[in-house]
Amino acid sequence: MLYKPKTMTDNSKTVVALLAGLAAGAALGILFAPESGEETVDKLSKSLKDLKDRVLDKAHQEIANLTRTSDELADKASESFSSVKEEVKGKIDSLKEDANDNLTDYVAQA
Repeated sequence: MLYKPKTMTDNSKTVVALLAGLAAGAALGILFAPESGEETVDKLSKSLKDLKDRVLDKAHQEIANLTRTSDELADKASESFSSVKEEVKGKIDSLKEDANDNLTDYVAQA
């Protein structure tokens, strides 16, 4: 079974695009608003801080998703390795028994 890595879903892309659009719209609205320069800078600063917080939240969510996915992959790999290890051990034991049987038969014939 091949693993297909998760990429940003369409919903994630839409959220990121929406956040970027909101930030751009807020920045333009604040820049063209009939307020004093200090008020405009304060509003723009608050909008950018809010955007930064939303982007960081989204980044933390994606990191958590990647961490969970990597943990799942590690567990699956460990399970697969254990299964293959047991299968190989069984075949080696079987080959040893066959070799001992063949050696016993050879010695008995000699």
